[in-house]
Amino acid sequence: MEEAIVNRVAGSGLVTLNLEDHFPTIGISEIDLKDLLVEGLMLREKDLREFIRTHDWNHYKDKVVAVHCSSDAILPTWAYMLVAIALQPYAKRSVYGNREAALTLIYLEALNTIDWNQYRDAKVVVKGCSDVHVPESVYVEAAMRLRAVAASIMYGEPCSTVPLFKRPKSGA
Repeated sequence: MEEAIVNRVAGSGLVTLNLEDHFPTIGISEIDLKDLLVEGLMLREKDLREFIRTHDWNHYKDKVVAVHCSSDAILPTWAYMLVAIALQPYAKRSVYGNREAALTLIYLEALNTIDWNQYRDAKVVVKGCSDVHVPESVYVEAAMRLRAVAASIMYGEPCSTVPLFKRPKSGA
């Protein structure tokens, strides 16, 4: 007599939060000001203003643009401000930092659109493996938001999870 195979994961009542589902669809570009540095060390205001005047800003149309300097040079704050002002008529948004910083910001804004009450009193698995890069800071923020509503939080895949949080039973 054969016993039926039971899918215990399907019957466990686990709810999966796949942050990949909230991956930004908007394009992200970067402007690295290191290319404008004289001898890789300093920025001349004249050179930056010339770059702003002659650069084709249409490349950034409707994108999020990360503005940064990848070298160790210390740039004045106004340099980033000038570039952001030049981008404003074209880009959807300008962000100080690299591509990762821009991706994180967009992801965090996407988390603001989630109705976290859908996870109230649920056993939630935050899906760990994804086909796209989800910044660690986004996982951390999702965990903090889930902690306020979920009965338990796990990380990984429903068949193999790492427990992160379990709300204590009340009245015990």
